[in-house]
Amino acid sequence: MLRALVVSSSQKGCDSLCSLMREHERTVEITHCLSAAEARRIVLDQEIDLVVINAPLLDESGEELAVMVVQQSLAGSILVVKNQYFEQTEALFADQGVLVVSKPVIRQMFFQTLSLSRSLRTRLTAMHNENEKLQRKIEEIKIIDRAKWILIKNLEMDEQQAHRYLAKQAMDLRKSRYAVALSVLKTYQM
Repeated sequence: MLRALVVSSSQKGCDSLCSLMREHERTVEITHCLSAAEARRIVLDQEIDLVVINAPLLDESGEELAVMVVQQSLAGSILVVKNQYFEQTEALFADQGVLVVSKPVIRQMFFQTLSLSRSLRTRLTAMHNENEKLQRKIEEIKIIDRAKWILIKNLEMDEQQAHRYLAKQAMDLRKSRYAVALSVLKTYQM
């Protein structure tokens, strides 16, 4: 299910964008608000997949909000601007990951932008998950290396012996080398 936030200074603009989104997305949960400040709170407090901003807003142009969304969350950001500002706005924000649509909103173009945003979010989420997995692996390697050096220092092993010791303990105890390394750290570092 797509979780979307529509930000518009007018209820009419909000209703129009919500209607288009419901027409394109079969399952969508839409939250809406009228100001950038309220939108910021929602983006930081909830898991949102997409933020559609109908610029300008009551308290700002909406451009800063669009950039904040892509920088501080995994949500996609679509900025809807007047046709006269489209090219300039698109050129400014394309490199930052903000998708720009011009008013009046052309149904087919908006649908394409929604699809593109969903695809980008899927790729970004996959990369984010892979990055977290790699970060955890790096932390595990650091802990294992720290345990090896503690064994070298306290039990006067060489590096190869410390490595074999951790591997053998992991095999004998049916635990991961990481779990064995944590127990070594706990034992020797009070």
